[in-house]
Amino acid sequence: MTDSLEMRALMVDSANGPLRLVSLPRPVPGTGQVLVRIKASGVNPLDAKIRAGQAAHARQPLPAVLGMDLAGIVEAIGEGVSEWLPGDEVYAMATGIGGAQGSLAEFAVVDSRLLALKPKNLSMREAAGLPLVLITAWEGLVDRARVRAGQKVLIHGGAGGVGHVAVQVAQALGAEVFATGSARHKGLIESFGATFIDYRASSVEDYVAEFTSGEGFDVVYDTVGGGVLDDSFKAVRVYEGHVVSCLGWGQHSLAPLSFRGATYSGVFTLLPLLTGKGLERHGQILQGATRLIEAGQLKPLLDPRQFTLETAEAAHELLVAGGAQGRLVVEI
Repeated sequence: MTDSLEMRALMVDSANGPLRLVSLPRPVPGTGQVLVRIKASGVNPLDAKIRAGQAAHARQPLPAVLGMDLAGIVEAIGEGVSEWLPGDEVYAMATGIGGAQGSLAEFAVVDSRLLALKPKNLSMREAAGLPLVLITAWEGLVDRARVRAGQKVLIHGGAGGVGHVAVQVAQALGAEVFATGSARHKGLIESFGATFIDYRASSVEDYVAEFTSGEGFDVVYDTVGGGVLDDSFKAVRVYEGHVVSCLGWGQHSLAPLSFRGATYSGVFTLLPLLTGKGLERHGQILQGATRLIEAGQLKPLLDPRQFTLETAEAAHELLVAGGAQGRLVVEI
């Protein structure tokens, strides 16, 4: 940095524009805010959609600094903040939507309620890959479905960003976990302790019969959307079953769900950041997840390739091309 009051950041000026390295004024924390020196920024599919001008629901107009997930060190605190001190290592999903500056920058101000202490056994890079997918998985399984020990839980897309975390959270809650995926993900899904289901080789009726004696799963979490949500309605247990989806944005027939007397919940993880309501819940979820991580019950799946602000374009290209082998993170 050429000036102590400036910082480096990556700016996108227009839809599908390049990531441009710029110098910006370092933000100053206001009341209830914390200034974080960012050490790593997670890269999410929503970042790519915002960059392409295809995510109106995120309310992030261009030009903008992208990035929602971060891990870093508290640099300064604003008025009214008592729970954080400079030097605290934290992580959060706290930036990059609703007009807020994103995490592809050296600093960001965030609402103090969104933060949690970084797990001691994770690097900054590992921690930055978790917040969005972790909160999404937790909201579905804990807040909505209230998964408990002894239940049979089916995770659709068990090797994906949300899916691989959801499998581990459900395991930690004591559930018997099953997860769909393609054949190449069998080993990965089984390494997390779930029973693998090849969605290409087995119909809904087949795996419901094989693993639940035709009764259906107590909880089904759809992390894929589209026809997979329709399949979820067919796979859930009669009367007591619950379906959750973080991608339930299409038009679907509720008849299969209704005929089972089952229930449905949607998860929209961005809602607190867009409305200002329930911000503290995100921080609480990350605090709970930190305990699981430090107990060895949850670990992130990261792509082994490493990126910096100077090479972040390559991370975005990899994301868009579908070539990531886990979570992508830019180190700052």
